[in-house]
Amino acid sequence: MLGGAWWSYRPEDLLMFSPRVYTRLFELHNQALWPAQLLALLLGAVALLLLLRPRPQGTRLVVMLLAVAWAFVAWAFLWRRYVPIHWGIAYVVPLFGLQALLLVTLGSLRGRLRLPVHWSVRRSLGIGLFAYALALHPLTALATGRGLAGAEVIGLTPDPLAIATLGVAAMAEPAPRAWALLVVPALWCLLSALTLYLLDAPGARLPLLAVAAALAARLWPARNAPR
Repeated sequence: MLGGAWWSYRPEDLLMFSPRVYTRLFELHNQALWPAQLLALLLGAVALLLLLRPRPQGTRLVVMLLAVAWAFVAWAFLWRRYVPIHWGIAYVVPLFGLQALLLVTLGSLRGRLRLPVHWSVRRSLGIGLFAYALALHPLTALATGRGLAGAEVIGLTPDPLAIATLGVAAMAEPAPRAWALLVVPALWCLLSALTLYLLDAPGARLPLLAVAAALAARLWPARNAPR
């Protein structure tokens, strides 16, 4: 029999791992991939430069890099490391594969994805989200006491990848394709925020703020939109 009635359990009791195990998850991942973090940061910096000076070929390259990253994180982080400590993540892996497929498909269809050239609120929020995911999110490991050994790097771990993708989707056109690309990273950010909250870990609000910023950017009136 169970040790108590079902109503005596708290939400955090449903987690299958402790804060220490969650932290160790990123440490082991980084140890196994080193020095891939340097390459990931370099490619992320190249992508940011392409976003700052958008051209059709550069936009396609950014989209392809994101697609490869979603597929890689699905296999290397979620399937190989996260699923063994949380069986529910097995149901998330196909969504990451779907996101990679969407990026490839929507980024290569006629008309492709377009990024704004002129500065606006929408573009500022999009660039800001990508820059945060690349340069600042790994440093939150220091602020939360995890240390750089447990840093979350863009392209190698899901949170910064999802936030960076939110940044691109926040400012991309046409709008229907951008909205389609926004769904999976937003859902992951909500799941990550819930996990951090249940672990009583610092930074639980960061993924929520990223989703809010992306939604605000997408809902912001487009430049020269008819009144």
